[in-house]
Amino acid sequence: MHYQTISVIGLGYIGLPTAAVFASRRVKVIGVDVNKLAVETINRGEIHIVEPDLDKVVQEAVNGGYLRASTTPEPADAFLIAVPTPFKGDHEPDLSYIESASKAIAPVLKKGDLVVLESTSPVGATEQMAAWMAEARPDLSFPQTDGEASDIRIAHCPERVLPGQVLRELVENDRVIGGMTPKCSDEAVALYKTFVEGECVVTNARTAEMCKLTENSFRDVNIAFANELSMICDKLDINVWELIQLANRHPRVNILQPDPGVGGHCIAVDPWFIVNKTPEQVKIIKCARIVNELKPAWVIDKVRTEISEHLKQNPQMKDHEVKIACFGLAFKANIDDLRESPALAITCQLAESHTGSILAVEPHIENLPAITPSNLMLYDMESAILEADILLLLVDHNQFRNLNLKGKRFIDTRGIWQFKNIHKSND
Repeated sequence: MHYQTISVIGLGYIGLPTAAVFASRRVKVIGVDVNKLAVETINRGEIHIVEPDLDKVVQEAVNGGYLRASTTPEPADAFLIAVPTPFKGDHEPDLSYIESASKAIAPVLKKGDLVVLESTSPVGATEQMAAWMAEARPDLSFPQTDGEASDIRIAHCPERVLPGQVLRELVENDRVIGGMTPKCSDEAVALYKTFVEGECVVTNARTAEMCKLTENSFRDVNIAFANELSMICDKLDINVWELIQLANRHPRVNILQPDPGVGGHCIAVDPWFIVNKTPEQVKIIKCARIVNELKPAWVIDKVRTEISEHLKQNPQMKDHEVKIACFGLAFKANIDDLRESPALAITCQLAESHTGSILAVEPHIENLPAITPSNLMLYDMESAILEADILLLLVDHNQFRNLNLKGKRFIDTRGIWQFKNIHKSND
């Protein structure tokens, strides 16, 4: 089936690149978002997020008349829902954004339309989405009741891209497509083949949902191993970065790098969807999540120890005079995304517990989030190194790799300063 008009609901870090890539294939795309400022920005041919080369693609798509943004849904032939799926309460999945998107597009649905849920979701979310739309549109039939003969086709196709490389990976990566019926899958495959050069692998909706959760839980477990190893090595006075480098020389060993805690809207979130759904069965996945969630507190303890050591060596100083520079606030390197960021959480917690100044260094943002403590200030790299007494590396941005730390005390949670500077605090 040829889709003349595609609507992408949610113009964030996944929705906007997806809309832009479809539009670059000369398909008419209507992007929908509740953020009026984002809609206005896109309609000017500009972008409100940081992603390499996305600005050019959006500008060309808007100027060419293939991409337009709106705050309200409009009729289309296919709808892609790419909205957040955060937590509520005790790691309980919050499907309210999916519910709102489903009910928003329901009035403009017509027979023959395809609706694809791209949001990473707990198992059963696609069926729940279909139920919400069926309730809103009793005049149309849906797969859960009419199977292959349904008026509306429903599928799940989770994104699996790396921030910073989204445009390339959207095109090159394989896609897992789970339709509620085989025909739903076939039509979703036809849609994605508009731009996907990787393989579109067909399964059912529940397996597609679980696949994305499994991929990120696998990574979370492996990161937890590295993080636990880093804490063990710190106790035993062993350089964990050197240890991992040596261990990885084994032909069947590939240990990941430790970090200050797992962030982002996927790896730090998705395992809990499995835990929430099958609490009696999870053991390793839950344990790994706990290890990674405890790592930020361990980092903060390291900073407190370093403050004490600094005060011992400088008895004329008071605690409130010690300045700490935190390098990186984003949840991973070379992006501006602060969502679920352990670096931001660590920095804010330090600002709340330490009476002195906290200098935040994040080259990818211009302003700090409004909720940050008053003693937390945004600094450039050079000024932060000059003014701070203790340097804390939280994110391995490229800009941080070859800095002259001027002999300052430092804690390196990412291992990029370890072998280049003499005064080490966290081997």
